[in-house]
Amino acid sequence: MRCPFCSAIEDKVVDTRPSDNDQVIRRRRECVGCGRRFTTYERVDEILPLVVKKDDRREPFDRAKILSGLKKACSKRPVPLEVLETTVDKIERALEESGDKEIPSSRIGDAVMAALREIDQVAYVRFASVYRSFRDVNELITELTSLVAERGGPGGGRR
Repeated sequence: MRCPFCSAIEDKVVDTRPSDNDQVIRRRRECVGCGRRFTTYERVDEILPLVVKKDDRREPFDRAKILSGLKKACSKRPVPLEVLETTVDKIERALEESGDKEIPSSRIGDAVMAALREIDQVAYVRFASVYRSFRDVNELITELTSLVAERGGPGGGRR
């Protein structure tokens, strides 16, 4: 590991801890050259499928895009960041386990929609309004009606 301060190559590991549900290893290191400490994170480099976009472009899977979309949908909602990160982990794990080399972006969008439906229904409607590109208010009302019916009517179920 190259020291970010003096670019020396030798360092020693001072502390090692698991982090992010044992998916990442956090290491505190000390540079042998300058004596300064820095932190590194190690994650298993798994081969994720390519995402096939609507226009047939292919790009690498990017968990940051999913997390960004979830954060936007849950903006000003009582949803902890840990819940969003766990959701991204579950979606990523499901894609890895599928074994597919390519997946349509719609499959990821559907997984995000399903997760948001369980996490926060206002965030779900926000995401759905962009993802499904509702053409008019009637389509939005139809989606809201099905959401209310699923909860068991007004005032029932989750918020």
